[in-house]
Amino acid sequence: MFEHIEAFPGDPILSLNEDFQQDPRTNKVNLSIGIYFDDNGRLPVMKSVAEAEAALLADMGPRSYLPMSGLVAYRQAVQALVFGENSPARVEGRIATLQTLGGSGALRVGADFLKRSFPNTELWLSDPSWENHRVVFERAGFTVNSYPYYDAATGGLKFDEMLAAIKQIPQGGIVLLHACCHNPTGVDLNKEQWLQVIDVVKQRKLLPFVDMAYQGFGTDLDDDAFVVRELARQGVSALVANSFSKNFSLYGERVGGLSVICQSADEASRVLGQLTGAVRANYSNPPTHGARVVARVLTSPELRADWQKELASMCDRIARMRQAIHDQLRAHVTGEKLSRYITQRGMFTYTGLTADQVDRLKNEHGVYLLRSGRMCVAGLNERNVGVVANAIGQVLKG
Repeated sequence: MFEHIEAFPGDPILSLNEDFQQDPRTNKVNLSIGIYFDDNGRLPVMKSVAEAEAALLADMGPRSYLPMSGLVAYRQAVQALVFGENSPARVEGRIATLQTLGGSGALRVGADFLKRSFPNTELWLSDPSWENHRVVFERAGFTVNSYPYYDAATGGLKFDEMLAAIKQIPQGGIVLLHACCHNPTGVDLNKEQWLQVIDVVKQRKLLPFVDMAYQGFGTDLDDDAFVVRELARQGVSALVANSFSKNFSLYGERVGGLSVICQSADEASRVLGQLTGAVRANYSNPPTHGARVVARVLTSPELRADWQKELASMCDRIARMRQAIHDQLRAHVTGEKLSRYITQRGMFTYTGLTADQVDRLKNEHGVYLLRSGRMCVAGLNERNVGVVANAIGQVLKG
């Protein structure tokens, strides 16, 4: 029956991580997978999260199925965090928010909803984008196109080309945008550029789908959500996927959200109904634990303050590691290939290394990057940053 089934080639990131786990070298460094590690190279358990979990476990009650849309307190907390507590769109009930299985689940539920609602519409991604973006939307049935984004020569943004390409997208087209900490390049738009993009979106009557997986890892919780809140402020219909994997260090709990900015409360109610229909056809309803933890932290003033301090310290540590790798590479790299380590933001940096150079880093030095040259800066620490910089220097010498 299944003789015709081809072997799954695997996910390039997860497969590389498996290779790392099997590598017997003691001085190996994993800068491939998008996970935040602390100064000791460990996945942190945030103090605020641990306290919230302890309180929940002390008052453990029955765990029935959640509604298809998710935990009500969680959905309300997601809206407040993503759009701002006093967002007019939120106050007026014009936002439909759904609890999802992480950010990836939000993307897929959103993709299914859009394909059902706009069956002939195509989607545009940045070039490059997170590898799974294309997979999710193609599997949902979309034709996926791309718009210019990353300038390999400068390590910056091809903004003029990006804007010109978006101006050519047919009316009603869906354009996927990264709110902050662009994955995989670390190259973000500034506020003035975002306003220009929003103007074009409005003129062309496009539908933005904003992926915000790293809120709090760029500048802060508010600035990182600028484009999302500006879309809501200007009354632009849009979808927003958010994730608590990184900023709560709850990767395995799969805690995310999908929000849709609508033109009225009635429209939002109908959209939410269709979103829950997409959930029912997929996984029926979301799990309880992670949502209860996040909701407790975000709605408790003391825990919320502790969480924000912890998140800010994580953001600061990434900035320090960016500066550290920049300083360590001075002897080996110059110009834009050096400055990109501190001008790009968030967990990732496009190093400019070729696939062959990345292979040499892995094979000769035990330093793991993606073959695109993407480095997860959050995997650096004071002990390994010198090792990584020296390995890159050796590879660049040829």
